[in-house]
Amino acid sequence: MSIRKNIEALNEKIWQNDLVSIKPLETEKELIYIGYECTLSESQKEMVNPVWFTMGRAYLFKEKNYPCVIYNKNNLPVGFINFYEWSGSSDAYSWSFFIDRKEQGKGYGKSAGKLAIEILQKACPNIIIKLATEQSNKNAQRLYQSLGFKESSEKDGDDIVYVL
Repeated sequence: MSIRKNIEALNEKIWQNDLVSIKPLETEKELIYIGYECTLSESQKEMVNPVWFTMGRAYLFKEKNYPCVIYNKNNLPVGFINFYEWSGSSDAYSWSFFIDRKEQGKGYGKSAGKLAIEILQKACPNIIIKLATEQSNKNAQRLYQSLGFKESSEKDGDDIVYVL
């Protein structure tokens, strides 16, 4: 079964915690938010794929991607997350995400990370979760470690790979 089918089979209640909720990307308004309104600092832009690259991949490989919007408890969008099959294989799942620069430092990233882990573990309890980050992205590395990920010897190009 694909990551998309596994995630879509989950109960809606799993999609939220006390600080954030994650909702599938469904509307044009959400797409505009992700593509144009949800922004990163210049230094952060150097460390992540452009959102339109991620959205293009999600469109072209729909069964292997599941793009979503991250909302705060007031139901206002604060970020973007895409769940996907790691390197095109079904032996591990991953996500790429970012929080809007105006919303950073409020705990949304860590809260969304915890929720993403819960979603993926419920969707496929026997699948490994891997995350990759630039070697220079110390903030992401600290976040991943705080979520329980361990640095592995595997590399994704020149990116560091973390495994849960």
